[in-house]
Amino acid sequence: MATNEEFEKQTAPHRREVLALCYRMMGSIADAEDALQDTWVRAWQAFERFDPTRASLRTWLHRIATNACLNALEGRRHRPLPSGLGHPPVTGDAPIARGAEDIPWLEPIPDALFGSRPKDPATELLARGELRLAVVAATQILPPRQRAILLLREVLELPAAEVAEALETTVAAVNSGLQRARAQLNEAQVSSDDVLEPSAPERRALVEKYVAAFQRADIDALRALLTEDALLEMPPLAIWLRGRVDYARFIERVFETRGRDWRTVVTAANGQLAFAAYVASGNGDYTLHTLQVLDVTARGISRNVVFMDPRLMAQFGLAQVLRRKRRPGDALL
Repeated sequence: MATNEEFEKQTAPHRREVLALCYRMMGSIADAEDALQDTWVRAWQAFERFDPTRASLRTWLHRIATNACLNALEGRRHRPLPSGLGHPPVTGDAPIARGAEDIPWLEPIPDALFGSRPKDPATELLARGELRLAVVAATQILPPRQRAILLLREVLELPAAEVAEALETTVAAVNSGLQRARAQLNEAQVSSDDVLEPSAPERRALVEKYVAAFQRADIDALRALLTEDALLEMPPLAIWLRGRVDYARFIERVFETRGRDWRTVVTAANGQLAFAAYVASGNGDYTLHTLQVLDVTARGISRNVVFMDPRLMAQFGLAQVLRRKRRPGDALL
C-alpha cells in the first residue's frame, strides 16, 4: 500500500491545475477548495486501484475532481455577475439599489493560489486568460455537465472518449454537449482577442495610470483611460453600467459620497491586474472599501468588476485598515 508521503509526492504537481478546474466549475474560492479537498480524499482512498496503463495520473485526478464538483453542484444555482442577470444597464445617475444578498455571486480568485512556476499548467491557464472573470462568468451559465464537458475537452484537452468515460456517458453525448456549450458561449460574446496578455508592459502601465488616477480621485484622468464601451459592475449590487460616460459618472458619485482621499494596494486575480481601494476613515487611517478586478485592452480599461464583500477580500490577504505612519508627537487617535 502506498504511503501518504508517496501519494502526496505524486499528486502534488497536479494540485493547482485541479484547483483551477474546481474553481471554473464552482465559481467560488471556498467551494473550489472544498471540492479539491474532496478530490484528494477520494483519490487517496482509490490510489491503490489507479492503473497508469488506462489513464495518466493527471487525467485520473481530473475525472475525480469533475465528479466531485458535479455532486456538489446538484440543486445549486449558478454564480453570475450582475451583467449576466438579464437586466439592462443603468445610467451613472441611477439610484443605487440594495445588494442582492440572496444571489450566490461569482467570486474572484487570487493568482497567488496558483503559484508562478514556469510551465506549471495552472500558471499557463492564467497566462492564456482561461480564468478571466468574464470567461468564468460565461462558463457558469452552462448547465453543470456541459460545463464539465467544455472544461475537460477544451481547457484540459482530453479526448472525447476519456471525457465520456469520466462522465459515464457516450462520445456522441460529449460531442453534442460540447457543441451546445460552444454555441452558448458564442452568444455570451466573450472574447479575449483584444485583451492584453498578462506579460504585456502596456497592460501594467495602463493599470498603474488608472490606479494612480483613482487614488487622486481624478475623474477626468479615469474617464480618459476607459474604452468607449467600458463595463462596470459591483456585486452584490444587482446593477451594472456600460459606456465611458455612465461608468465615470458613477465613480464620480462615489467620490462625492465617500470623499476624495484614497489609498490603493495592487494585487492580482484571475490572471488580471486588480487593486484594493482604501478610503480615509477620518482619523488618519484608511479602511478597506473594495477589490477591483480590471480587464485591459490596447484601447484602455474595458471592464471593472468591483467586489465589496469583506470575507472575500480577506482571501486576498488584504489588511482591513491601512495605518498612517505616525510621527513622534502625534496624538493617539
